[in-house]
Amino acid sequence: MRLWRDLLPVAAFAALLWFLPDLLRAGAGRASVSYLSLVTNAVGLAVLALSWDVLARTGQLSLAHAAFYGTGAYVTTLVARHLDLPLWVGIPAGGAVAALLAVGLGVVTLRLRGIYFAIATLAFTEVLRAFFRQLPTSFAGGAAGMNVAPLFRPAFDPATMERWEIAFLRNEGYYLLYAGLLVLTIGISLWTRRSRLRQAFTAIRTNEEVAGVMGVRPARMKVLAFALSSVSVGMLGAIHAHRVGSVVPEGAFSVATTVFALVTPIFGGLYTTLGPILGAGLLAGIEETLKRNLADGYLIGYGLVLVLSILFMPRGIVGTVRGVARRRRAAAAAAARASEGGAR
Repeated sequence: MRLWRDLLPVAAFAALLWFLPDLLRAGAGRASVSYLSLVTNAVGLAVLALSWDVLARTGQLSLAHAAFYGTGAYVTTLVARHLDLPLWVGIPAGGAVAALLAVGLGVVTLRLRGIYFAIATLAFTEVLRAFFRQLPTSFAGGAAGMNVAPLFRPAFDPATMERWEIAFLRNEGYYLLYAGLLVLTIGISLWTRRSRLRQAFTAIRTNEEVAGVMGVRPARMKVLAFALSSVSVGMLGAIHAHRVGSVVPEGAFSVATTVFALVTPIFGGLYTTLGPILGAGLLAGIEETLKRNLADGYLIGYGLVLVLSILFMPRGIVGTVRGVARRRRAAAAAAARASEGGAR
């Protein structure tokens, strides 16, 4: 029963993601190109946020998401540049290499906690950025980066298509890849929540020493969480590299990627599957609205929204809504008991 309770909403959400491009195209026409691009960005942000939340469930404050993201981008670019393989092979390869890096980083940083762990993961990102910047230009482009071949090249048929439809079809291809990756990340999140991993992760987050006494292996569980968290991010970085057509060290390993991955689940609600997705959708919409109305200072407005939400909704949107519903149920139950007592 619990399995169906999870599968039905996920299947409905996947169906909505599948049909959304057609709905936008039919309803918005030429404007659907920009709308679909905005939705694609929101879906990518949801993948970032939800994958980061998987690791956060063990109590680890990781700042290494940009490292895995950039690794995926560079792996797919190097595969396309130096190996005679189909372009799509670089996407799972980026996820696999990111997972291997995560396992290695997890093993090395096992004894670190709190701010020391966060600093170590941030330093790891900077080391990778410097490493790829210093690679020979003939191999990895050096500081100037490399161009990346697009995955989709829709053909134009002047008899049946308009020019804007070329951009729409290209965006649709990348959107569907992002959507499939989000569904995969949702599956990972639900698996960790519905399996024994949930109790293990919660025990480690609450008290690692007590968790060890209870039979949980904190080291193994944290490395597993690191690997699960990094796979989707590496694949996302690979897809994004093909989407934008280039990869450079400064952009691929940007700290902004980690900041968005961290802030979004806090805004939506930590340790949940719905929270990061909801937070990504709202923040993407807020960012786009501010860009259009505050072109020169939208980041100030964006930061103000985040600060106010964290101050007044410290448990995120999902946590706040659940808290209100819990209090209402408790008040209704207390009123019912009081009325029963008065009747007697």
